[in-house]
Amino acid sequence: MISGSTRRAWIAASAAAALVLTLGACGGGGGGGGGGDASSIVIDTTFDIKTADPAREYEPTGQIVVKALYDTLLTFAEGDITTPIPDLAASYTYNDDLTEFTFTLAEGRVFNDGSPVTADDVVFSFQRLQGLKGNPSFLVDGITVEKVDDSTVKMTTAESSPALPAILATPSTGIVSQALVTANGGTTDEADAAEDFLNATSAGSGPYIFEKFDMQTEVVLLKNPKYNGPQKPSYERVILRNTEPPTQKMNVERGDSQVALGLSGDQVTSLADGVELESVPSATVVFLFANNNPAISELTANPDTVRAIKAAIDYPGLLEIAGEGAGQATSLIPTQFLGTLPQEEAMTRDLETAKELAAAAGIVGKSITLSFPNDIDPTGLQMTTVAERVQAQLAEADITVDLAPAPFGTEIDAYRNGEEVIGLWYWNPDYLDPANYLAFGPGQTVGLRAGWPEDANAAISDLVAQGYTTGDHDARKALFEEWGRKMNAESPFIPLLQPSSNIAYQPSVTGVSYNPVWLINVAALGAK
Repeated sequence: MISGSTRRAWIAASAAAALVLTLGACGGGGGGGGGGDASSIVIDTTFDIKTADPAREYEPTGQIVVKALYDTLLTFAEGDITTPIPDLAASYTYNDDLTEFTFTLAEGRVFNDGSPVTADDVVFSFQRLQGLKGNPSFLVDGITVEKVDDSTVKMTTAESSPALPAILATPSTGIVSQALVTANGGTTDEADAAEDFLNATSAGSGPYIFEKFDMQTEVVLLKNPKYNGPQKPSYERVILRNTEPPTQKMNVERGDSQVALGLSGDQVTSLADGVELESVPSATVVFLFANNNPAISELTANPDTVRAIKAAIDYPGLLEIAGEGAGQATSLIPTQFLGTLPQEEAMTRDLETAKELAAAAGIVGKSITLSFPNDIDPTGLQMTTVAERVQAQLAEADITVDLAPAPFGTEIDAYRNGEEVIGLWYWNPDYLDPANYLAFGPGQTVGLRAGWPEDANAAISDLVAQGYTTGDHDARKALFEEWGRKMNAESPFIPLLQPSSNIAYQPSVTGVSYNPVWLINVAALGAK
């Protein structure tokens, strides 16, 4: 094993110790309010949940629930998604080419029935995640998992995988009890029949267990009395309620709930005095692209057209319609991630240059179609409103676009097939690593949707290849920053903004922190 990986394992173990101390300082006790006794907390959100089976779950509310029920090998500290830290794995090492990762399990960790967490459980959990072929199975495609001994697991990948540690923090990779799941219909293939059981009973080692699971109305979690991990959950009982945003606002203002997760930027501007607010840019990136394929449009395939559009956008002006907490996307990599660009490097408007480039491209007096889904509102932001503002801004640079809204279900095929001339879309991270965004590179999944083949930009293609294989933390940071700069300057993509994520809460609640994948970690919430 290389010395760098050993150092990383030591750093990770130290970070875990710091995390324990930090969370322990949050204190115990309850939050009060209308949720019941002082040891309960009520969280209102709009439900998007289909299952509590970690190997099948991949919806926002489901991520909150599964994060509470199941531990993962690695996790992230609250407020920091740049460096994975230990959870069920006390440490890990990797080989020179990042194709072999060896995880040493923390001593003494147990499932909620008191049985020990072993390497067999880890292997079974990952083989089940792969074999079910559910929504999150792609996370572990191409990974071979094997037991070294009772407390050691090795994962092997066919190609370098520096993003694997971050992937292993995703709730869907939660470790289940092999004995409990197999006794209730669990297998490692599509014959698995354990979902109904896992929708009623937790088979994990996480800080909470089920009291109630109703995908339509309410999920109630109880503190796991056998939990012995690094989290220090304060609340004995967590109640997640399916509530529409206007009612969420009213409930949190009068104390009938302690946390509201679904308020829009407009709603939080009128919160009653005394309600606290965590309002930050979400990790959702709203972007434009101009199709580079001349068979789709000779106009947008001209680099001057793309440069003109980039120079014509009034990026701060877009934030006016995005509401409290939104931010400009400095690159396609969100501002919370390793390798994002600082604000001073974000793209800026230059209207005169935009007009000159538009004239040089021959698009003045011609119209270009801008397509977008009009029935989707990422984190409360209306895509139609964004499209109309972009249309008006481009008109100021003598660039005429005709809006072509369509339902998501209709437009998604044209987008995926690379048929849109100009597209307005958004990207949510699948896992907490900048490698997730290499899909926008030439010849990659999203790059091809913009008609951008692999040989279109050799320098950026080289950075993409390095992004998939570079493991050193500092080297990755510099590499992804350079990738972001070149993408801003030379790609057909225009990152616009990150809509806000708003968490309103009673002042009695502590430990509130937004996470791009699981939104909020209920085990980190405490009380004053």
